[in-house]
Amino acid sequence: MREQGDDRVDAIREAETLADLSELLDTDSIHEAYFRAKRIWESALAEEQSGRPDPDRLPGTTVVVDGHSITVHGVTHAGTDAEQASLRTHVQRFLDRGASVYCEQGIRPMYFGNVDGVCEMDDYLWATAQREDIDDRSGFATVPEGFGTMSVDFGEVASEIRDATFALIDAGSAMYGEQFERALGDIAADFLTDHTDRAIGNSYEAFRLSRDASEDPSRLHALQQYYERTFLPQPLEREWLRRHDPELELLSHARNERMAEYVAYHNDRAEEVHLIVGAAHQHGVAYYLEQYQRDKEIPTAFELY
Repeated sequence: MREQGDDRVDAIREAETLADLSELLDTDSIHEAYFRAKRIWESALAEEQSGRPDPDRLPGTTVVVDGHSITVHGVTHAGTDAEQASLRTHVQRFLDRGASVYCEQGIRPMYFGNVDGVCEMDDYLWATAQREDIDDRSGFATVPEGFGTMSVDFGEVASEIRDATFALIDAGSAMYGEQFERALGDIAADFLTDHTDRAIGNSYEAFRLSRDASEDPSRLHALQQYYERTFLPQPLEREWLRRHDPELELLSHARNERMAEYVAYHNDRAEEVHLIVGAAHQHGVAYYLEQYQRDKEIPTAFELY
């Protein structure tokens, strides 16, 4: 017999809009529906994740589209030597066996500048070009000449304050203990994050897991799982973020759809394909690849930026 929790998770998966979600969860507002769905989703996914075996390779999410096995690998893109060495080893193995490798814009010059065969997508340039359709452009950075980093100037000062606070809390963990550290981190996050941060996964837990994985790539799976249970299905997260910060929605979740479309269009030969993207993008890109797996048509034309 199905549990009520299973039914609610199915309802969240099926909802296309926040209004649908509110009706399905019987809430008085889409605000209440969004945060209730977050709690339900996180709890259900955490239980599911606990039963999975640890990966014995570079972790990722695999989607098969028209016979092509496409695996999306989320990474920290923190620029550490440890992550670079790990990724270069894995990517070289992919290339040696004839696989195609694509990466989120900015990751190639960071890790694979002298590695032939790694294709950089145009997701950031595409997002920047779309800003002309948005009235309020405050804080949206222009792509610098010779673009080759992952940085963007939206809420930069607030972000720096948040990260500095999280780093200070993390530095005291050896003195106060892990349990107190996490409790203090959660309290700080309540003060230093807002509704848009919830939609892009910013939290003390994300900060800690990303730091750990950047220093020890064997811990990358934990960071990927955090984003999997944190993000609702893409239509819901994107609508929520559009209502609060349309430019940030364009720069974050909208790029997931662009990257999926880029690979679906350009890859027509390799049976094995790998995408290297920021961990916060992994499950969103996989979501849109799954739309092609079902019945979405691959575009017949594609404008590069």
